Amino acid sequence: MKTLLFIIAAVISCTSLNAQEVIRQRSCNSQSISAQVDSLKKTFEQSGFVVLKEASMTMESAFEMPVIVPMTQGAWYHIVFIGDPSSKLHEVRMYDYDEKQVYYKKLYGYSEGNIISYAYMPKMSEWHMIKPVQVNKGKKDCCGYIMLLKKVKGNTDVMPTR
Repeated sequence: MKTLLFIIAAVISCTSLNAQEVIRQRSCNSQSISAQVDSLKKTFEQSGFVVLKEASMTMESAFEMPVIVPMTQGAWYHIVFIGDPSSKLHEVRMYDYDEKQVYYKKLYGYSEGNIISYAYMPKMSEWHMIKPVQVNKGKKDCCGYIMLLKKVKGNTDVMPTR
């Protein structure tokens, strides 16, 4: 009897574990975004930046894709988000460890482009959360790309902007 109850309990717990949906980051491939990434990397490299983290990501239209990164006090960083060129809206928000918004930018894709790029120097060494989002009426899943670059050499006063 105890064995039967144990088996039933095990089957129920396994079933409920399998019912939980796991959200996983999926990469994507877009030739237009890849060309923009290559060009931007070359420009930033010439300005003394190195890529610390980068990722292509499949994003659901109108939903944020949080990216958490560590940043060191006093270092110059540059964050670049490239959204699907066919999206009508691109937006990036960045928060510090205390969940205080430290950056916000919105672009209307048809007229303002699909790249949000900004410089940032943290006041404290801590984790930051970057939340890009894009809205695309024609697609449920959109391709996006994010890069975190850090200034390692040269003049820190001159930073590429876009």
